[in-house]
Amino acid sequence: MKVTFLGTGTSQGVPVITCECEVCRSSNPKDNRLRSSVLIEYQNKSFVIDIGPDFRQQMLREKVKHLDFVLLTHEHKDHTAGLDDIRAFNHYQKENINVYANKNTCSAIRAEFAYAFCEDKYPGVPDIHLCEINHQAFKAKNIYIQPINAIHCKLPVLGFCIGNMAYITDANAIAEEEIHKLDNLDLLIINALGNKHHHSHFNLAEALEVVERVKPKQSFFTHISHVMGLHEEVNKTLPPYAQLAYDGLTIEL
Repeated sequence: MKVTFLGTGTSQGVPVITCECEVCRSSNPKDNRLRSSVLIEYQNKSFVIDIGPDFRQQMLREKVKHLDFVLLTHEHKDHTAGLDDIRAFNHYQKENINVYANKNTCSAIRAEFAYAFCEDKYPGVPDIHLCEINHQAFKAKNIYIQPINAIHCKLPVLGFCIGNMAYITDANAIAEEEIHKLDNLDLLIINALGNKHHHSHFNLAEALEVVERVKPKQSFFTHISHVMGLHEEVNKTLPPYAQLAYDGLTIEL
């Protein structure tokens, strides 16, 4: 399995266009973060978890030629706004793209991208096949996927366990029965917004608590706000098995 961080950032906080903090002025590319998403290459398939407004840029940067399916964690636009750009893969692959999401997210997608689901579709609109999922494990292109239920303030969100890795973002609580789904991981990717308490995201200390509880061989933090601090400085304070991720980082399992 190959996991590439397409983006590790977030729309939370002050827009960088108006911010003069050291992170937003940093010349280190590891401090420049697009919206959070990962590309997974596994069992000869390529798929993404979340498809935010930076999706097109991320696909071009990583030179992705084929997309088998999409997994969505929840319906917020920083995780779904790139769905329109699936049309390029429709065109070259001559097929629709399965998008797996929970009931709330499917409803939001149908409303926000109504032109892609109407009966008399305009030629060239994205060809999306929505597949509603819940807490039960399922297969996508013969890949076994176990959803992980989490809470994003009051909103139910999904993480995903695939093979020996798991991806959870935009969470601030994971129920006890869901934690056990994360046993024996080689890689855990989990959100850590910043250092202060937040009403809907794990902060760094809380994310570290999950890591210490689950004890994966390696973990990386994503969905990182600019208020976290500089990448290199923060990583010096963290154990070697739990580090900040950065855009373009690739992990092979």
